[in-house]
Amino acid sequence: MARPRLFDEDAALDAATDLFWERGYAATSVRDLCSVTGLGPPSLYNAFGDKQALFARCLDRYLDANPLARVRRAETASPPRVALERFLTAVAERSILDNRGCLLVNTALEVAPHEPAIGSVVAERLAEIEVFFCRCVEAGQREGSISCERTPEDFARLLLAVVMGMRVLARARPDAALLRGAVEQAISLLGAPSSEAKP
Repeated sequence: MARPRLFDEDAALDAATDLFWERGYAATSVRDLCSVTGLGPPSLYNAFGDKQALFARCLDRYLDANPLARVRRAETASPPRVALERFLTAVAERSILDNRGCLLVNTALEVAPHEPAIGSVVAERLAEIEVFFCRCVEAGQREGSISCERTPEDFARLLLAVVMGMRVLARARPDAALLRGAVEQAISLLGAPSSEAKP
């Protein structure tokens, strides 16, 4: 019979996530992870696997609590065009407030090119955000609040590129006016709502 774990798994994952987010994957050692989680190396490996497996868990945890949570809130609480605007605005504001950047984008730049397993996770999660954009555009086009001049897929790719660009740009030039301007331009590309659009 397996013995119950005598540590708080959620707290350990939160501590590891914060460390990876602050230092990056390469600069975070197993010793560092043991220090912040309070676990010895055998316990850390038994609980979470190797460093890569732990990082994947942390990345999933971050995404479920951050960008994907914002997707759910925006999509369920707002009309399609408003949902897109609120999501992009939240990304711009978050980019200014947190100088660590977005863990997903940081991972795409630092880890994904060298770790295929992590790269697959990044690609899957970016695809989820792209699908959210696509759903919103499709719904907005049906109701007349978004132009039909481009396909939903084209708009979704554009908006995903805007999000990624804002996150990277904010690391080098954290200018709120610059990012808000990018959001305004991205939304303007959706076209003017038609006269038949629902208020």
